[in-house]
Order: sequence, then C-alpha cells, then structure tokens
Amino acid sequence: MQSLLERIKAGTLWDFHGGIHPPENKEQSSLTPVVDAGLPPQLIIPVRQHAGPAGDLLVRVGDRVKKGQPLTRHEKGRIVPVHASTSGTITAIGHHTVAHPSGLDDLCITLTPDGEDAWGERKGQADYWNLERGELLERIQQAGIAGLGGAVFPTHSKLDGRGQLTEILIVNGLECEPYITTDDRLMQEYADEIMDGIRVLKHLLKPKLTLIGVEDNKPAAIGELTRHATDEDVLVKTVPTKYPSGGAKQTIELLTGRQVPKGGRAVDMGIMVLNVATVFAIKRAIIDGEPLISRIVTLTGDAFKKPGNAWVLLGTPVRWLLQRFELQPEADQRVIMGGPMMGFTLPHAMVPVVKATNCLLSPTRAELPPPGPEQACIRCSACADACPANLLPQELYWYSRAKEYDKAEGLNLFDCIECGACAWVCPSEIPLVQYYKIAKDDIREARAEAEKAERAKQRFEAKQARFEREKAAREARHAEAAAQRRQAMTAAGGEDPVAAALARLKAKQEAAPVGASELAPDNSAMIAAREARKQEAIARRAAKALDTAPAMPGDATATTEADPKKAAIAAALARAKAKKAAQSGDTEAAQATPADATASTSAAAQSDPKKAAIAAAIARAKAKKAQAVSEADATEPGADSSAETAEPTGAGDDPKKAAIAAAIARAKAKKAAAQAQG
Repeated sequence: MQSLLERIKAGTLWDFHGGIHPPENKEQSSLTPVVDAGLPPQLIIPVRQHAGPAGDLLVRVGDRVKKGQPLTRHEKGRIVPVHASTSGTITAIGHHTVAHPSGLDDLCITLTPDGEDAWGERKGQADYWNLERGELLERIQQAGIAGLGGAVFPTHSKLDGRGQLTEILIVNGLECEPYITTDDRLMQEYADEIMDGIRVLKHLLKPKLTLIGVEDNKPAAIGELTRHATDEDVLVKTVPTKYPSGGAKQTIELLTGRQVPKGGRAVDMGIMVLNVATVFAIKRAIIDGEPLISRIVTLTGDAFKKPGNAWVLLGTPVRWLLQRFELQPEADQRVIMGGPMMGFTLPHAMVPVVKATNCLLSPTRAELPPPGPEQACIRCSACADACPANLLPQELYWYSRAKEYDKAEGLNLFDCIECGACAWVCPSEIPLVQYYKIAKDDIREARAEAEKAERAKQRFEAKQARFEREKAAREARHAEAAAQRRQAMTAAGGEDPVAAALARLKAKQEAAPVGASELAPDNSAMIAAREARKQEAIARRAAKALDTAPAMPGDATATTEADPKKAAIAAALARAKAKKAAQSGDTEAAQATPADATASTSAAAQSDPKKAAIAAAIARAKAKKAQAVSEADATEPGADSSAETAEPTGAGDDPKKAAIAAAIARAKAKKAAAQAQG
C-alpha cells in the first residue's frame, strides 16, 4: 500500500477498459450560478428516498412542523429519516407517484408551507473532533444523508465499513454523464465547505491519503478545489474526460490502478468512495446541524428557456419546477429525470424531487431523437469493446432475453453498472440495459421468494424441534415424578410396592400354571339365568294378553280337549269375528263355527310361526282357566243355571256381550252333557 501511495503522490494515473465519448452538452447549465428555486405551494415528500426500508411515521394529518423536523423515525440498520423541507402543516398522508422507472406509487407526506420557513432546533457541532466515532455516525444517520451520486445508499452504514480500516478516501467529483453539472457548480461555489466535510471524514475514518477526482472538462472547479485544499494529505487529481469514469469502480481504477474483485467491496480493499455532494451534506449535518432537505438540481435541455442549476427543496413537484424555469414544451414533450445515459422518462410531471434527483432534462426531438426500432444483433462486438466492466453484453443480452438467468449470472450480470455505454454504441439500437435490468429484477424476486421459503422451512423445523424437546421434557418429568413416588413409598413401606406386586404375580403364575381353557371364565350360570329371564318375559306377555282379551271357550271346547293349540287359535278367531259382528250389527257373524275359525287360524299360523307360538301360549292359559271353571260348575250346578239365565238378560243391551254369553252357554251345555254321559 505504501508504494501505491507514493505512486499516486507522484502523479500516476491509470485507465479502465472501454468507455465512450458522447456529446457533453454541459455548457447549457454550467455557465450560470446556482439559484434558489423558491418555495412551492405544496411539497410531496416520499417517506423512502434511499436504498433500504422506510422509517415509521412520526407525524399525522393536521400536525404543524418546523423546517428540518424529522417526519419518520431512524432505527438501526439501513433506515434513515426524511425531514420537513420547510415549516407548515401536514395536509395528507397517502400514496402518490414517485420518481421511479416503473411509475409506481409509494407512501408520501403532503406538506403545505406556511410561508415562514421557520427552522426547528438545530444542533451543530463546530468542534466535531471532540465527538466519538459512534456519535458522528449517529448524527449522519439522523440527518437523513444517503449517497447523492445516484445510488442513495445510507451513508452512515457505508462509513461504518464493518470495522475495516480506510487507507484511501476518494471524493468523487467525476461528473461524467452528459448535460449534468450539479457537482461542477457545487465545487465551483462551495469548495470551502467541501473541504470542511473532508476534514470531518478524515477525523472519522483516519485515512492515509485523500484524493479528489475531477475531470479535465471542469477547470473552474479544479481551480477552486486546489485553492482550498491546503492539507498535505489531500490531493486534487485531474483525469481525462471519458464516460463512465464517475462510476465508483472506474474511479478507483483511474486513481489507484486497483480493481474491485467480483462480489467484493471497495471498503474491503481499504478504499472509501463518496460523492462530492454527499461530503457537502455531511458538513452541513455535523457542523451546521442541518439535515438533508434540499439539493442542487440541473434543469437543462433546449426546451428550457432558462436552463441552469438551482437549490430545490426535496418534495418539490417537477411540474412547478418546469413552470418556474419556463419550459417551452413540444408535443409529447419528454421529461427525463437524470441524464440521457442512465436517466428515465417520468410518467407525468406531478412527481416530487427526491434525494437521488440530480437533473431534469427536457430535450427537443431535434436535440435528442427518440431511439429507433430494435433490430437484430449483427454480432459486431462494439458493446463488448465499450463495456467499462469488462463484460460480454452480447451474451448477457441473449441469456437475459431467453430468461436463462443462471447462465447470465455465470457471466457476472450483477457486475453491470447499467451505464448504457453498450446501448449507446449498438448499431442495431437494442436497448441492452433494459434487458439487464429486467433480468436483475427477476433474479432478485426469485431470490427473495427462495429466502422466504427457506425462512418458513426453518421456522417449521424449529417448531417441530421445540415440540420434540417439550415432549422429551414432559416424559422426563413424568419419569422423575414416578421415581420419586416409588422412592417415597419404598421409604414408607420398606419395599417398592409396584415391584412387590409384580413379583407376587410372577410367583403365582410360576407356581400354578394353568391351561388356556381353565383360565377362561365359566359363564354357564349367567347363560342359564338369562334363559330363565327370557322365559319369564314370554310368560308375562302371554298372561297380559290373556287378561286383556275376553275368553270364548263356547264353540271351541271339543277342539281344546283334542288339541289345545287349535283351540287357542279358534278362540282368537272367534273373538275377532264377534268384535266385527258387534260393530256391523250382524249377530250371526259373531257366532261363527269353530271349524271355520280353526281352518283360517291354521293357515295364518303356518304363514307366521311367531304368531302361532303366541296363540298357543294363550290357548294353554285359557284351557287351564276353562278347566278351573268346569270344576267349579260341577260342584255347584244350581249356580250354573242361574248364571245361564242371568247372563243373557244382562247382555241383551250389548250385541258383543250377548254373543260372548251365547258362546259360553253353548260350551257349558256341551260339557254338562258329556259329564252326564260319562
């Protein structure tokens, strides 16, 4: 490193591969001093103006704020706040179109100025050398400073450098893109403040050498910087004009001859590169206590009547600026944010100025014709000759267009700085950089999805592992509790009761082995009891049926004596016919012959065995009852005759009862005749 420092001090310069020399067109805006753009009637301040997540809101609609008051919160990591560009009232918080090639919207804070432009509290530190490193970084973060060269990477995070030592500090004044002159005018008019910012960084980083790189097409800026660079370890280095010498890797190679390896960082090589506007913002933040609320913007192009550079408050609508500097638009007038090489066309003019806005270019069609239709690649290799990153743009184009992103990554797609040199020299007018941007976005999206899936997988596996640990812990606790119980019982009874019970069971089995049939339980008593209960239930149902149905032993006596089953069936049929005859008034039908009843009942019994069994039980019960009645009649003949004479008189009122009484009388008569003959 020491030999390199000696060569640099001796005036050695290097070069990088490729590069182009497009028309500069810087005289339109670089010849007039920087003016104040003024205070617009409304400011639209996006909450995220840097490469990283946005901070949480600190204000609500209706709040009154002072100039420089933070509107969002700053936190650890790559989160920097945004501030009120002037004093006024928060009138809206919502989504609005922002400065982005996609034309998408983002969360913005609308601030209506009160015209007073009153500052809030400012805590400047002129004796910054008394501040510790951590406090300096904290103040830079609180001021909302991000890289103003275009990348808008949070400056405090970059300066932290992961603890790496800084050997060389490079202040990048190589404003190489055509039309843009913001850094040129800043170095011409504020060289003394830039040197103050360099001294703050020297105290913070402790570099061995500081280099200020400026292209040779800015002689006035070189003169001012040289006049104020009085420190021995600060050198102003003039380099030949070539695009894109302002790229960080190209600047390092120009001034030190060293190349940043693929996937590496300059800080790992002991080199720190900061844009000259970023250094100026650090001076304002540390020494003056002013956050980043404005920047110089170049307004240029033949469509402007008054091109030049102006201090513009962040959040100023582009439409108001165009009117302020007297834009004379053509039909379908384009407004490009940035330069012609790396800028992008705005979707409309109601887009706010942000920290990355260094230029508003409004060219006429004659001045900057729109690109023609894309044609087929002729494989001329002009793009490879112009590439400052030593890539193969033609191969990257084919793989990006075919969406073969793995092959594009293998050709170092992410080393492309998107300078547009390849597209500038392409005779087929192929928008090569657009293909590269789309490929990078697709790869980043796929990586984000893969990381999301991996995090979900890790969370699931961690959850399963936690469940297993909890299960094992529960089992261990249960086992320990069981052991403690056994130990307590053993201490109380002299032995382990569980082990003693197991031992007794084992001894019993060994002493009296039995077969499988002897171990089976004897269920014969239970089966017999169940069968007895079943028979009792059948008898109860039969007795209940006998009590509810009126007996008709009259015409079925002979049949009952011969076959009790048939007699029971005949009696049931006789009762049914008697009931039917009573309902219809036909008394003759109620006195049906037992023979007919027997025949029909036999047929029914054959068709339904269950009904036949029930009828048989009823017949047996009736037979027993009839036998008891006969014995009573034989002992008391007078009572029978009186009953016979009394029953018909009582039954005359009811045809059903009359039929029953007649049947009983006939049966008794036949029985008496049979006994007389015997």
